[in-house]
Amino acid sequence: MTAIEEVKRKCAGSDCDQDAQSLQCPTCQKLGKSSFFCGQDCFKRNWGEHKKEHKNQSLYDPYPTYPYTGPLRAVYPLSPRRKIPDHIVKPDYWETGIPKSEQNYIKKNKITVLNKEQQAAMRKVCRYTREVLDIAAKEVRPGITTDYLDEVVHKACIERNSYPSPLNYGSFPKSVCTSVNEIICHGIPDQYVLKDGDIVNIDVSLYHGGFHGDLNETYYVGEKAKQNPETVKLVETTREALDEAIKIVKPGMLIRDAGNIIEKYAKAKSLSVVRTYCGHGINELFHCAPNVPHYGKNKTVGEAKPGICFTIEPMIASGTYRDKTWPDNWTSATADGKMTAQFGESSFSANRHDKMNGVLPSALMAATNALKKSNPNMLHGK
Repeated sequence: MTAIEEVKRKCAGSDCDQDAQSLQCPTCQKLGKSSFFCGQDCFKRNWGEHKKEHKNQSLYDPYPTYPYTGPLRAVYPLSPRRKIPDHIVKPDYWETGIPKSEQNYIKKNKITVLNKEQQAAMRKVCRYTREVLDIAAKEVRPGITTDYLDEVVHKACIERNSYPSPLNYGSFPKSVCTSVNEIICHGIPDQYVLKDGDIVNIDVSLYHGGFHGDLNETYYVGEKAKQNPETVKLVETTREALDEAIKIVKPGMLIRDAGNIIEKYAKAKSLSVVRTYCGHGINELFHCAPNVPHYGKNKTVGEAKPGICFTIEPMIASGTYRDKTWPDNWTSATADGKMTAQFGESSFSANRHDKMNGVLPSALMAATNALKKSNPNMLHGK
């Protein structure tokens, strides 16, 4: 292994030309900036001048020493938690962050079959979810922050008398997930400014009438993204792989077969399928049985029955399928820092396939991780 020659740092003191030691300005550390001094006396002597540098540094990386896998960084501070009007019906976790209904679900491995009234309620919340996603998608462009997308989604949910399901689910701090470039899923909206050439997945989930809707799509940011053949291959292949999988949805479908179809399609394009996160059942619970893996040769048991609702939401990567979670315990990035895309849809298993005019994806937070058509930005929009 080749040794790396250490580069000497100079002291940050304005009146000092000494080499810096290990002493750092603690305020600069919080702001994501490195400022080293030769000693405590020099730091104190220069404090009056040095602290002026902090005033124009309101944005910062909260994890300055974290070994990110790719170029994306967290950009804090997060905006304050958005308020929910009193008249909005809320899920059980909205205050505590703990989805007790999911934890207390006795028959956790039994798949819920919805009656006609429940199916109608699911269709309604999924229609609202599609409307909100489309509203957010129209705002995607270079120069906006992902926090702005969160504001747009939150407002659109409230306008539909709906609670944004991600908000405080497992203590998730925002109303939508925004996953940029190498982020697989569960990205937290912050002050990151979208750039021409980025891609962003918007994962919208609503709670209305006692049921959850959940869908996501990946969008191109600016013309550079649409003109990059590798980016286009990734995004379009992900959507097409989902389309191929939902073709087999019907009573009697083996739950594991969706993964076989998705992985075969992705491998043919030299892409990989993320294995950590999966599709899931959804109804009055945000996440429940069945789990729906997206990779091939999985050992999931069970078959689709009439009246069950579940999501298929593949996450496909340009490089490795392996992932790494940021220190926020939510944001999941590819282990090699290469781009990833995701699309997801919810389906009823019926005599004919019914995808309910909505899409349900990376199930916002694979509960495991938690507690631990049209749009000019899409070439293949549905």
